[in-house]
Amino acid sequence: MKSSSCCLFLTDRMLGPLARYLRFLGYDTKSANSLASGNRREDSILLEMARKEKRFLLTRDRELAGRGADIGALHLLSDDVLDQMKQIYKAGLIEDSLCIRMKRCPLCNSVLRRATCDEIKSSDYAPRYKIGKDFCWCPNCRRLYWMGTHAKNLEKRLIDSLKK
Repeated sequence: MKSSSCCLFLTDRMLGPLARYLRFLGYDTKSANSLASGNRREDSILLEMARKEKRFLLTRDRELAGRGADIGALHLLSDDVLDQMKQIYKAGLIEDSLCIRMKRCPLCNSVLRRATCDEIKSSDYAPRYKIGKDFCWCPNCRRLYWMGTHAKNLEKRLIDSLKK
């Protein structure tokens, strides 16, 4: 089992929401959704990527998990993202100190950086009340992020779900 503080993840095509949740927690999580769809070799490509990049493969596909047993692929049993997070947590792959970290873009996995004043001002969806908020920017998606009520509610839902 890998140390939770350095886990790199790769998710199959069925786990888009899970990839976003892991990214919110700060985990470097690549997704098969970034690959061109329709390739019959996709499972083999995912296994190759996981091996080469030393990523932990998360999948809903029992056969794919079996093929990736040598790299510690985890077969996720539920369709529910909170149940999937709980299974990953119980497997010791994510840290006990669960908190939204705003380190990675939930959409593309790019590393976020501190937003400039111009980026905040140009964002039509930024909150009006900006004092005391830390804003992050995705240089790839060109999106603004901050720790608002949505992120705080997500963090609480995760903690409540995983600690049961």
